[in-house]
Amino acid sequence: MKRTAFISIVGRPNVGKSTLMNAMLGEKVAIVSSKPQTTRNRITGILTRGEDQFVFLDTPGIHKPRTKLGDYMVKSAETSIGDCDAVILIADADHAPGNIETGVIERLRAGNTPAILVLNKTDLSTPEKLAETITAYAGMYDFSAVVPTCALKGRGVDDVLDEAAAFLREEDWYFPGDEVTDQSERLYASEVIREKMLRLLSREIPHGTVVSVEEWHDEDTLIRIRVDIYCEKESHKRIIIGKNGEMLKKIGTYAREDLERFFGVKVYLELWVKVKEGWRDREGYLRSFGYDIKTLK
Repeated sequence: MKRTAFISIVGRPNVGKSTLMNAMLGEKVAIVSSKPQTTRNRITGILTRGEDQFVFLDTPGIHKPRTKLGDYMVKSAETSIGDCDAVILIADADHAPGNIETGVIERLRAGNTPAILVLNKTDLSTPEKLAETITAYAGMYDFSAVVPTCALKGRGVDDVLDEAAAFLREEDWYFPGDEVTDQSERLYASEVIREKMLRLLSREIPHGTVVSVEEWHDEDTLIRIRVDIYCEKESHKRIIIGKNGEMLKKIGTYAREDLERFFGVKVYLELWVKVKEGWRDREGYLRSFGYDIKTLK
């Protein structure tokens, strides 16, 4: 009998949500970065094992938004709590619950939503501090399990999956058994490019960029992709391009290598950098880039 469950992964920025999902899937479908607020959209990861299919929803980090894009990201994460069978609340093993975790737990309580508490980054904590954190959460909600992990190193990941199996219900699968994500190829490519900017550029600049795939030509053994990268300032454009175009070339090279590994064919990547001032606070621009808050429940 086939079983399935939709499970949202929620928490504050930079606690390892995408890293955990990628580790559970055994494949990288969500971009990761040491910078906060990396994930902007809900990313679906699909894991099929035998007759069981887990559908994980990796959500943007919940934070106090400063832009309309931030509003969209937080709304996307919050609505996912009500759109699923269960939740994985992921938090730092070394930190006591704060306002963000308390807010998530209030939503869980309101919907009587089953949840696992994952305390991540145990490699940066101590057994004593981890015990304190577990105690701090103990009276806040009746979690079905509390699982310490170091998702970056794969520790505790199988334990999370074992606990998540309790949420599976008898029902036909929603996705073919060989799919690992429902992301479009264009969205995946744009996210990979944005990940490289997060890695290579200074803290604020990549958060003010958006990647738009303008052309996609699949020629069997070669994929040709033309991409526009939008930033908010001319000074940022110069930094993204770099002296003699070196930074843009580096971004393109790293992105192309990842895309070739994922698609299994050669990739020709053409990148252009353009300016759209204040796009993160202009609803028309946000809608054109796929961030329409009105589409969220």
